[in-house]
Amino acid sequence: MQYTNLGRTGLKVSRLCLGTMNFGVDTGEKEAFRIMDAALDAGINFFDTANVYGGPGNRGRTEEIIGKWFAQGGGRREKVVLATKVYGDMENPLDGPNSNYGLSAYKIRRHLDESLRRLQTDHIELYQMHHIDRSVLWEELWSAFETAVNQGKIGYVGSSNFAGWDLVMAQYEAKMRNFPGLVSEQHKYNLLTRQPELEVLPAALHLGIGVIPWSPLESGLLGGNALTGKGGRRTRDQAERIERLRPQLEAFSKLCREIGESEANVALAWTLHQPAVTAPIIGPRTLEQLEETLRAVEIRLEDEVLKKLDEIFPGPGGPAPKAYAW
Repeated sequence: MQYTNLGRTGLKVSRLCLGTMNFGVDTGEKEAFRIMDAALDAGINFFDTANVYGGPGNRGRTEEIIGKWFAQGGGRREKVVLATKVYGDMENPLDGPNSNYGLSAYKIRRHLDESLRRLQTDHIELYQMHHIDRSVLWEELWSAFETAVNQGKIGYVGSSNFAGWDLVMAQYEAKMRNFPGLVSEQHKYNLLTRQPELEVLPAALHLGIGVIPWSPLESGLLGGNALTGKGGRRTRDQAERIERLRPQLEAFSKLCREIGESEANVALAWTLHQPAVTAPIIGPRTLEQLEETLRAVEIRLEDEVLKKLDEIFPGPGGPAPKAYAW
């Protein structure tokens, strides 16, 4: 496994981040334990989750599974750089209207304590805002996160689904308080979703914020099964999208066969070639899927291959405004 710093921090994380969204939903507790043990054995030390994972009526279940895994001991907790998130509706009637989606100092405090309880730990290395909430002042947010840092409950603060200008505003307000601010941004980014190259990636790179791509396989479209029908049942919209993208996906599969690598690993390796990217999030449902994914960090894509990928999946043309202005 390869490692890199998380943004401008001194924290070292693996170049693959283990996503746990399937735990407790498509993946049972026993298999989740096997996956996490195997991930550690493979050198993956960066685990990502969220308080809402587990699904409607079962929110928090994923954190509980991870907590039970930590409780087995064997240095599991000590070896993991743990990331979780706050923002979503936990469906807790005791929260009243504050159970709704969004952020506030009240919500951050309550939901952080509940995550710590479910995860059976006294601290979280990376605590992330799951989405932007522009209705809340940064003074309130940074005050809440500063308190959590000073209490030793969290080490760093990250964001997810922020626009480029949200990142800039967050860092500006943090600097005014002599607070480090954001160290990472989780963002949807893959060969089929390249809009972040306009603003988000350049802003993150300039500000020293590590980008953690989620859905690097575009919900399986870049995983190789979209064209074979092995990906399970699909909705009508999904089937229509596959047909619409079929020429690109077929060209992509052909290129992957030529270089002797799987579609999923090439798609992951491509994200790792982007300068702003720290680690894409992989979300294996089975141990076998995890093992197949480990190859991605070893792949070095030649310039000619990167050029062909740009031809198959054209990006916006670079960062703004040069992508669209003279």
